[in-house]
Amino acid sequence: MEDLIKKGAKLIQESKNVLIFSGAGLSVESGIPDFRSPGGLWEKYDPSDFYYDRLLSDEKVRERYWEMSMEFYALMKDAVPHRGYLAIKNLEDMNKLLAIVTQNVDNLHQKAGNSPDKIIELHGTAFFVSCLKCGQKSTRDEVELLIKNGVKAPYCDVCSGILKPDTISFGQSMPADKLSDSFKYASECDLCIVLGSSLVVYPAASIPEKAVENGAKLVIINRDSTHIDHLAEIVIHDSLSKVLDDIIIDN
Repeated sequence: MEDLIKKGAKLIQESKNVLIFSGAGLSVESGIPDFRSPGGLWEKYDPSDFYYDRLLSDEKVRERYWEMSMEFYALMKDAVPHRGYLAIKNLEDMNKLLAIVTQNVDNLHQKAGNSPDKIIELHGTAFFVSCLKCGQKSTRDEVELLIKNGVKAPYCDVCSGILKPDTISFGQSMPADKLSDSFKYASECDLCIVLGSSLVVYPAASIPEKAVENGAKLVIINRDSTHIDHLAEIVIHDSLSKVLDDIIIDN
């Protein structure tokens, strides 16, 4: 392990433009369980119930969705970024961070102090809610208050349209501009570090592959193996907070 840490630190030292690609595994040590892991929300809820077209067409589905979403938001609202997140902030302070492309919706990169303009939230954010009809945006806490007061599936107070958290649901298209920017950064980085992602959700998972195709070196730090481990300079299966702290602080 010590040799891998030293090699990772050297890769960062030699890099100028680091792309961070983060997934749900990065937030586990901040108390936010991975949806798919034991104890995750998909043990209690069936994800197929929440496909985007069903959310649009069935109010009962929306009521169940908001029940699940409130449970998830409660875990995220007061979560604190662990030292791995703070190490990523140090990477920005070192002027080596090109961008963070994250599959997470938990706001922890922002809480850690990374610049919002460095963060691409591919799957959106759970901290805001939008009307699907007129686009009116509200804070999550405003809408949570409505639900706590008995509203099971909230509607827009401007146009009566359906309200939905600003997260990407199954079957819902990712914003084209965010995908485009992510692939642009993948073509510009000289080092891509994958953190806590199983790399199974596409098209997001193809971003590290694109970085390698464009000549970048790849580091993968994840609990389990991924299908592109063979492309990486180093692969580490260990605590993300500890490994990131060791690799980045060493610089």
